[in-house]
Amino acid sequence: MPGLGITYGRGGATTNLMDLQNADCILIQGSNMAEAHPVGFRHPMIAKEKGAKLIHIDPRFTRTSAMCDIYAPIRPGTDIAFLGGMINYVMENEKYFKEYVLGFTNASTLITEDYEDVDDTGLFSGWDEENQTYDVSSWRYEGDPIDYASVGGSQGRIVGEEVGGVAQEQEGERPTDPTLEHPRCVFQILKRHFSKYTPEMVERVTGCPKEAFFKVAETICENSGRDRTTAFCYAVGWTQHSKGVQIIRTAAILQLLLGNIGRPGGGVMALRGHATIQGSTDIATLYNILPGYLPMPDVAKDHDTWKDYVEDETAATGWWSNFPKYITSQMKAWYGEDFDPETGELFDYFPRLSGDHSYYPTIMEMKDGGVKGCFVFGQNFAVGGPHARMARDGIRNLDWLVVLDAYEVEVATSWKLDGVDPKECGTETFFIPCALIAEKEGSFTQTQRMLQWHDKAVEPPGDARSDAWFVFHLGRRLKELYKDSGESRDSLIKSLTWNYPTEGEREEPDIESILKEVSGYNVADGSPVGGFVQLQADGSTACGGWIYSGVYADGVNQARRRKPWREQNLVAKEWGWAWPDNRRILYNRASADPEGKPWSEKKKYVWWDEDEEKWTGIDKPDFIPTKAPSYRPGPDDEGVDAIPGDGPFIIQGDGKGWLFAPVGLKDGPLPVHYEPIESPVKNLMYQQHHDPAARTFDRPDNPYNKPEDPNYPYVVTTYRLTEHHTSGAMSRWIPWLNELQPELFAEISPELAGEKGIENTGWVTIETTRGKIHCKALVSDRIPVYDFEGKRLHTIGLPYHWGPNGLVKGDVVNDLVPVSLEANVAIHEAKAFTANLKKGRV
Repeated sequence: MPGLGITYGRGGATTNLMDLQNADCILIQGSNMAEAHPVGFRHPMIAKEKGAKLIHIDPRFTRTSAMCDIYAPIRPGTDIAFLGGMINYVMENEKYFKEYVLGFTNASTLITEDYEDVDDTGLFSGWDEENQTYDVSSWRYEGDPIDYASVGGSQGRIVGEEVGGVAQEQEGERPTDPTLEHPRCVFQILKRHFSKYTPEMVERVTGCPKEAFFKVAETICENSGRDRTTAFCYAVGWTQHSKGVQIIRTAAILQLLLGNIGRPGGGVMALRGHATIQGSTDIATLYNILPGYLPMPDVAKDHDTWKDYVEDETAATGWWSNFPKYITSQMKAWYGEDFDPETGELFDYFPRLSGDHSYYPTIMEMKDGGVKGCFVFGQNFAVGGPHARMARDGIRNLDWLVVLDAYEVEVATSWKLDGVDPKECGTETFFIPCALIAEKEGSFTQTQRMLQWHDKAVEPPGDARSDAWFVFHLGRRLKELYKDSGESRDSLIKSLTWNYPTEGEREEPDIESILKEVSGYNVADGSPVGGFVQLQADGSTACGGWIYSGVYADGVNQARRRKPWREQNLVAKEWGWAWPDNRRILYNRASADPEGKPWSEKKKYVWWDEDEEKWTGIDKPDFIPTKAPSYRPGPDDEGVDAIPGDGPFIIQGDGKGWLFAPVGLKDGPLPVHYEPIESPVKNLMYQQHHDPAARTFDRPDNPYNKPEDPNYPYVVTTYRLTEHHTSGAMSRWIPWLNELQPELFAEISPELAGEKGIENTGWVTIETTRGKIHCKALVSDRIPVYDFEGKRLHTIGLPYHWGPNGLVKGDVVNDLVPVSLEANVAIHEAKAFTANLKKGRV
């Protein structure tokens, strides 16, 4: 996602799990790492043994909390208020790393006079009440045209414009104020914006005692700077909110102020929820991106021709100036000799974005009759997604459904669930047995952007086949079906390269040959390219995903490497392969000061070698290898040449980490505390209750609990257990796991149990306007009760692993959750919504 301050324009964590051992402090928030990521949690525990401080901030006291030095409770959905309070603390007490902030962030850059600070309404300048969207033009840098598309695009720098009274490093650059005193510089805007987030306000909004807040703020500041670094770890406890992107941005801003991005023991660690969730977004299961986070052609952007598309998406400065190389190589990988980059003729038939086809709008279209058929691979949205009852209703309105799974999951049996008469369901369902992990080979791309190869141990039994087998042979049949078509609309299928070699009697596609295509090769002779720097825009190279380019360098499967770290160092560059280009910490140019020298000997990682005149270090430098720290671009320089030698964030056109996002976000250039869409209380900080750009769906089958509705006074937050996996699609069939966690429960405080007369293990009913569930009560001191303006606020904790199928069964927790979507990435809000609680099964 662009504009998130630290992102590479490529999803994923900035650091890696092993590097957590180098941290002096680790803050875990939005994650119960000890239980949800128990293998990865060993790295914070090793760091603790070395003397690091561990902090856990969470609505529940969990096993993670028990292993940490500091636990701070917060009310679900108030993360921005807490993190914003820490930003205010850092700025008011001048705890920020000034040299880092001034050298590597956009703190000194001026914002246009059109920009207005957020006022008591909680809205930024540019809000369009009628259309419920922002006009983002007032958030731009000073001097940039109103209609510029992105920093790093054609307006990456101002050429020849004089701005009186404001310091500029050289003629042609954007106006800046190195003193950080100008009222329109980012630093002062940031300071004003977060001045409301006082410790007192944090306590009122979040429920966290002020003493605990101060202890957290002091600890991270004491463990950040030249000699010390703090790492942040998060999971879906941050993402699954109506303001999830802005929560992560708040953490990014804080880490940039403290100088913790791009340095060993620092960064932001995104803890992914599945073995290869990272890989599934990298190589593009999302509808609006192509592999490597390349943007889809878009009707709204007038991408009528290949030339229109390439010119519009190519930045004049920054790494995205290489877009023509990456997209041309992508098209060559898919369509081979039939794609000519000179004419781009085949592109005329390539799909364009023409609406919202994300997860839940598509499910609503199923229910409304707009989707006729569906393929489902490794997904159980009949239980695992928000408003799961609506999803099951949508499935039952399809003409046909194909499900590939090893178990008869609920998405495959919706035709006979919820009391539906199977004779009345017209959906023709095909359930196809698929291979499990030990029965197929391939790669995982896990939480730290690392590809690791796994080999097949045994053949799948009976008729079971790998997902790759199914897709490959379906593609074969489609190409055979269309081979004689004279319709121009069928050109893409006819031209699709699909000549992967096969193995054995079952003709399994050779997975390594697919990896080679993804990594990239020279079209003339098929030889592997060494990495994305070798990709070309003239059609001479093919590459199925530019960020993975180099994983098959020298004809060797780099993901299969398994040299133990003890035979290397903690960076472990010869264990697996991490994108991009096997870099383990992103933006690691920032581990050296503007002059290229390590900030300290203790935190030495990447530096400028004056004798060799290149960047070197214990990791691969995430920078242009021979660009000296003293390099300054000239007025005519373009592409990566326009990035100065002290600009570590090379994906951005200005080379800076963005404290203020002038473009790229739909709900504001800075984070704001808003309540969840469903909340039992008002927003104490602003008039605007919830994120104004969040998407809601006002339909009869998707009602919302109104804010402060006394009928739904309790906050529900969902979570995972160690013994089960997401919707339980695999774990509910495993006896020994079921013995450990046999049934659904609702975790409530003794105080709430006492008010309702509920005994531990007694039956309860939890109800929202979408539906209700029954389960046993787990009465536990681990659920804090919060004081809010004179009233007591209670939280209900619900694990969501159960459903009507499997060896153990239970009601579907996600039947309670409303469908609402975050403005930028369309994720749902499952970590904070309201409900009622009743004793017994009613």
